[in-house]
Amino acid sequence: MRFLRLSFAVCATALAVAGCPKPSAPTDDAGVTAAGESETAAADAGPGPASFTLQYALPDAGLEVIPVVGEEEGRPLIDSTSTLELRSTLVLRNYRIRLFDEAERAMASDDSAEESPNGLLYRISLPTPLKTGHKYTLVIDAQTGTSMTDSQGREVPDMRIPFQVSGEKEKPPPPAKKKQRRR
Repeated sequence: MRFLRLSFAVCATALAVAGCPKPSAPTDDAGVTAAGESETAAADAGPGPASFTLQYALPDAGLEVIPVVGEEEGRPLIDSTSTLELRSTLVLRNYRIRLFDEAERAMASDDSAEESPNGLLYRISLPTPLKTGHKYTLVIDAQTGTSMTDSQGREVPDMRIPFQVSGEKEKPPPPAKKKQRRR
């Protein structure tokens, strides 16, 4: 019996001493690296995050750049076109690129993507030119899951690139009148 009480006392003492570790105090040099180390780490990380350029094709003038701005900054005006090109400085993984009209409907298009060491070239060819006076938004987001990544493995945030086609807004054609049959 005495042996049982002694071993219980030893176990209780051991648990009291080793139970929960004391919180460690932060050290003064935590997270601090020498200047040479941080420069080397930055050089090893490779190029910066992916950046995008959106262009549109004009029949006679070649390609014109659409400024990449947020929706809160307004919509840049472009000429009517049926070809858009999106370029990124890095190749993207798990991405989806869609063009929406002002009613937030995806537009039908024939798309092609080319990957190279210089990045991604994504061409959108529309069956008909964009309508004058109408607003459009190019959306770049993740195909599956919650995020897309670049070729360096870094997450790339979703983007919305708004723009508007210059000119007077085209009115939709009036609905066709139905002929009534008389009996």
